[in-house]
Amino acid sequence: MHSLRTATPRIAARTAIEHARRVAPERFSTPRRHTTPRPDGPLLAAYLDHLRHVRGLEPKTCEGLLTSARWILTWLNDHLPDQPLAALTGEHVLGLVQHLLSLSANDYTRSSTTSYARTFLRFLRWAGLNDRDLARFVPRTPCWRLAHLPPRLPWEDIQRTIDAIDVTMPSGVRDRALLLMLATTGLRNKEIRMLELQDIRWRTAEVLVRRTKGKRDRVVPLLHEAGAALADYVLHARPKIDSQRVFLSYVPPVRPFKHPASISRIVRSRLERSGIELSGAAGAHLLRHCLATQLVRQRRPINEVADLLGHRSIDTTAIYVKVALPQLSDVALPFPGGAS
Repeated sequence: MHSLRTATPRIAARTAIEHARRVAPERFSTPRRHTTPRPDGPLLAAYLDHLRHVRGLEPKTCEGLLTSARWILTWLNDHLPDQPLAALTGEHVLGLVQHLLSLSANDYTRSSTTSYARTFLRFLRWAGLNDRDLARFVPRTPCWRLAHLPPRLPWEDIQRTIDAIDVTMPSGVRDRALLLMLATTGLRNKEIRMLELQDIRWRTAEVLVRRTKGKRDRVVPLLHEAGAALADYVLHARPKIDSQRVFLSYVPPVRPFKHPASISRIVRSRLERSGIELSGAAGAHLLRHCLATQLVRQRRPINEVADLLGHRSIDTTAIYVKVALPQLSDVALPFPGGAS
């Protein structure tokens, strides 16, 4: 492991070793290290069960709520050691919220932080661990809709990035098909990871997107360039394994992508290789923003853009109108008192 100089082969070797440990643990002389279980593990397990089966929340939402619960319990263990959760008061909640908000960087994270804290405090009352209504002590933080501009890149940069991908390697064929699908269909990270071979309608040039964020299916068009790249990947570069998922990881053991970070890492790596400087997060959603911005600039109907992106309400798509400067200049009123 120490002889490998770069991160990629180290990650691949570590993955292969862990896979071998699971398959044949008796072949290893060094036992696996066991981590000490968290003392609040049963409480977190009960909270996760409540979120899944009582609240009926999606796994991704449960993951964020569980992470927030860990932060809350860590703060309580530091400031209220050896005290039960029943001793938690409104004054403690205010101090906890002040600490959590100090870790937030923008309005969105502050709003979600306070919302997650209220959810956990309501669970404590629901489970009988604290008989007070502590959620009312958590202040509401304003988060104004449409107050920001969506992150985006010039469409020429997206095209240059896709054209610069080396397709002589199987990973390059996969990445080119992946980026073209993201840039022309506006699929979300989860949607591209869950895409299966039977969802591609080759004869009608359509892609069926299942299990979307709005819990409904939708159909998006498959453009010729994206379809040709996808067919090239499926026929010549896709590993032959027993899985219906379209996009697979080449890191041993070959398998479908499970985590959103895998797709984001591919997108960011390809953008950086083409010389694009990225100031923030870059992933599937960045290409989704770029596609929506490009369509609005081409004066495509806003309801058509909303249908492509899978938005239930046009109000969600309205944020992209803010970057359509030519259209906004057409409807701008003259400045009062200025020269006509």
